[in-house]
Amino acid sequence: MKRIVLFASGSGSNVENIIQYFSENTQVEIVAVLTNRKDAKVLDRCSRLKISALYFNRHAFLESNLISDFLNNLNLDLIVLAGFLWRIPKRLIDYFPDRIINIHPALLPKYGGKGMYGMKVHEAVKENSEPETGITIHYVNEHYDEGAIIMQVRTFVDAGDTPEIIAQKVHELEYEHFPRVIEELLFKG
Repeated sequence: MKRIVLFASGSGSNVENIIQYFSENTQVEIVAVLTNRKDAKVLDRCSRLKISALYFNRHAFLESNLISDFLNNLNLDLIVLAGFLWRIPKRLIDYFPDRIINIHPALLPKYGGKGMYGMKVHEAVKENSEPETGITIHYVNEHYDEGAIIMQVRTFVDAGDTPEIIAQKVHELEYEHFPRVIEELLFKG
């Protein structure tokens, strides 16, 4: 049995997509979803989907070993960041080397780093008249969006595309590719 924990900060649409993808797979268990926002819509999704969810504050995550120890005791194969906005502390990366992955809504290294998430990314892509954008799935290190790239998938940006249309194109790529890459990582080798 492969065990995963998901982290999210917002609505949790990618979390729900991942949960649905693995719902029939008896070899994969979504152990829990963790969030740093007590008002995050992902908590409602988890309740509806009957998945354990846990809220934690900044102190528990950044200034103590509480979350690191909690995760270390779960015998995890992978930690998946699906719209989680805080930088991961080095001690957590050290606990789980090459077992924490993230998805970014752009083709890194473009439009990455602190503060570059969600619509901010798509607005920047539009503002700079980029001919393409996409997703980057990467390992997490101690810097925002700088870990080794696992996969990038591209989509064209048409001149008339609004940031909202760009966001929709990127979401479609996320929903199609992220769960499959997670599965490949779990069962590689």
